[in-house]
Amino acid sequence: MDFGVVLQCHPPAARTIALTKLAESHGFNHVWTFDSHLLWQEPYVLYSQMLAETRRVTVGPMVTNPATRDWTVTASLYATLNEMFGNRTVCGIGRGDSAVRVTNGKPTTLATLRESIHVIRELANSRPVEYRGSTLQFPWSVGSVLEMWVAAYGPKALALTGEVADGFILQLADLDIAAWMIDAVKSAASDAGRDPETVKICVAAPMYIGDDLAHQRDQCRWFGGMVGNHVADIVARYGATGGAVPAALTDYIAKRSGYDYNQHGQAGNTHADFVSDEVIDRFCLLGSVADHLTKIEALQKLGVHQFAGYLQHDQKEETMRQYGEHIIPAVNRTITAKKDG
Repeated sequence: MDFGVVLQCHPPAARTIALTKLAESHGFNHVWTFDSHLLWQEPYVLYSQMLAETRRVTVGPMVTNPATRDWTVTASLYATLNEMFGNRTVCGIGRGDSAVRVTNGKPTTLATLRESIHVIRELANSRPVEYRGSTLQFPWSVGSVLEMWVAAYGPKALALTGEVADGFILQLADLDIAAWMIDAVKSAASDAGRDPETVKICVAAPMYIGDDLAHQRDQCRWFGGMVGNHVADIVARYGATGGAVPAALTDYIAKRSGYDYNQHGQAGNTHADFVSDEVIDRFCLLGSVADHLTKIEALQKLGVHQFAGYLQHDQKEETMRQYGEHIIPAVNRTITAKKDG
């Protein structure tokens, strides 16, 4: 199983670089970042230095969107990074949240998302693509490899993911919801004539190891507020009841009153009070090392290929250390040095 961390691009940039290096030293495979250019520093600038100061990790956004950058510019960024540092980038993409809402925009349509995935993927994989009436290709790009991973919650977005994505990003760790969404993605892939097992699955959620569960919940309550933004869109489209999506996903936002993007993804978010302790426990990985291992093993049984832990709390370094010393080796240790008999 792969493991990743999810960082925000808070200044100073050197702090993000240092956390990236620490993640690699503890055995994480991926370092993802938020992509919200007004709230935080520009991630693609940071990726260049993150890659320069590491040797193994793959970096990319969780998640970018088709609205805030020209698609050919986005593809050029990835192809350039891959030429400079080897194929060590991944593109997580969705319809858009904070990056578009803070600028008074709105998420793109699924049709736009689908088209953008195709254009970015072809160009960033050193292939030609039809775009606005012309065939385009980077003449300087050879052998670049970029996977497109799609973040989704709603039925139509999950179907699109199964049809076209290299990977599915599910931003919560509730086991029942994950099972339902993974099945939806794989069913859509099968219906589209794809091998559903070729679609990689990433579950992303806050991870916090410690003894004080009440404090951990308070540090991670923001996550339920963030997810609630997407759930509110789903409820507006499909309704809170009716079976289009699991009630376990829609019911918890009943008392949601709004959201302040100035506190987006931050511990202590004052607009996440509606998120109950029970929801936090379902959506996140909290508690002891044993508690984390139990949930990760359950996610593995659902077919999850990567767990990516959000580190928007007050114990970033310690949580990574615990994962590096106890969890990652326990999950991935398959070879013994010596076998008797």
